[in-house]
Amino acid sequence: MSKECNHFLEETKGIAPNTKSCEECEKEHLPVVAIRMCLTCGHVGCCDSSIGKHATKHFEETGHPVMKAIPGDIWKWCYICKEYY
Repeated sequence: MSKECNHFLEETKGIAPNTKSCEECEKEHLPVVAIRMCLTCGHVGCCDSSIGKHATKHFEETGHPVMKAIPGDIWKWCYICKEYY
């Protein structure tokens, strides 16, 4: 984590995924490569390797800065600072 990025510190603890997979891809019947969860509201969206890129679209629409890979919580990504943690 960069000394400049405080968004990882601002994340809300205890946020649970709103759905088991990308809600938008399920509605649009699109394949999903991997899913990400917003740490502000729990929205689950597909990664940028998926057709829909719904995790990024969620950030663009809401400004929620940090998401994490699920399942597994392997890493987190800040869209504003463009950094992994």
